[in-house]
Amino acid sequence: MKYHFKIHKEKNLYWAEGVEIHWANAQAKTLEELGRNMEEVLELCLEEPESSDLILPLPDPKVKGNNIITVRVKPNVALASLLRRQRLLAKMSQRSVAQKLGIKHISQYQRLESGKMNPELETLQKLKRTFPKLSIDSVFA
Repeated sequence: MKYHFKIHKEKNLYWAEGVEIHWANAQAKTLEELGRNMEEVLELCLEEPESSDLILPLPDPKVKGNNIITVRVKPNVALASLLRRQRLLAKMSQRSVAQKLGIKHISQYQRLESGKMNPELETLQKLKRTFPKLSIDSVFA
């Protein structure tokens, strides 16, 4: 999963604004540092608190232009974000998804949505059955 940032330069400072996630902004003195800062701010935006019902926009593969940079999301964060998004769109609670997946303790499901768990293939298969629109491929794009 890759999001886009528009890069700007002012005197001795670089700054970037998120294209899809407009409030994802970063700044730095070097482009290398800016790259790390964009990854960090993007990860923070995608790791919404459990209590939030904000549905974040997906990356737009058509974004192009001058000074546009793509920032890759770590696979565990991408899966967690996509899973949370699908659950919210389906208007399901974490508990109801956990039950549907056959997960006994809700904390195990919460670890999936937090990106702190590396799911087994069987779990991915159950997630895909539960959320047919869940794009596992985009996790690795």
